[in-house]
Amino acid sequence: MNSPVSAPKSNRVVLMFVAMLAVGSVAPFLVYPTLLMKLLCFALFACAFNLLLGYAGLLSFGHAAFLGGSAYITGYLCRDLGLTPELGVLAGGVFSGLMGALFGWVAIRRAGIYFAMITLGLAQLVFFLAMQMKFTGGEDGMQGIPRGMLFGVVDLSDNIAMYFFVFAVFMAGFWLVYRTIHSPFGQILKAIRDNEARATSLGYDVAKFKLLAFVISASLAGVAGSTKALVFQLASLADVHWHTSGQVVLMTLMGGLGTVLGPVVGAITLIGLENMLADKVGSWVTVIMGGLFVVCVLVFRRGLVGELNAVLQRNGLNR
Repeated sequence: MNSPVSAPKSNRVVLMFVAMLAVGSVAPFLVYPTLLMKLLCFALFACAFNLLLGYAGLLSFGHAAFLGGSAYITGYLCRDLGLTPELGVLAGGVFSGLMGALFGWVAIRRAGIYFAMITLGLAQLVFFLAMQMKFTGGEDGMQGIPRGMLFGVVDLSDNIAMYFFVFAVFMAGFWLVYRTIHSPFGQILKAIRDNEARATSLGYDVAKFKLLAFVISASLAGVAGSTKALVFQLASLADVHWHTSGQVVLMTLMGGLGTVLGPVVGAITLIGLENMLADKVGSWVTVIMGGLFVVCVLVFRRGLVGELNAVLQRNGLNR
């Protein structure tokens, strides 16, 4: 029998997903679809990163390796080997999951800043390989990646069709993150984040849970990178650059660390503002975004969504 508290919460979850589906279904007819696809790719990337930092307490400075690495793999498979887009995205996710298992196995032996620096160092190795290997195109990037035919039926060269494919991938990834957070596994991750010594004393294999969280996060980041490569028909060094790893940290903190919708809001805010300001202020957009981030951290320490949740809780509307 459902408790009086769990029933309204369940209703809010259903309402949240229905609202996301409704807005996502209408959006491409009101806003430029390519911009929306970019927002969705980075929103999924931020959700994947938030799972690692917001719920497992692991700060990675190398998540661009998974985004960009899977982009190159998907591009190679779809362009040179002729795989269909859905198989290319799946392969990108699997590749990033395997790379995440390797990175995680090395990195989780350390904690704090040492963990962050190890992930950054490993990501720089991926950047070097992407710059040197022939099939990646080096500084020119991997160009001409075909969008292809989804399941051999739907032509993704049409922007609207491509948008709904990306939207479906995002919703599947978002649902997976939500279910992970609210599963017993997610509760253990929170316990490890809050007090690792206590979780160990309770008999949990902390290293195993951290590694699994790292693999899930890396896989979803890889799926985001694969879809991005198909959208723009390009995989470039910018995708594996440390700047992209820093960008996803900003998205997560700006939106709200450890919240479900925070990374989505942060990604939309950051990418949306960059797109609007790029033509008006040029290279100054980086300075402006940095200033906005500082203001956000000082004024909204929990992030935009985190502060909104706090206000609702104080007024008894989010229990």
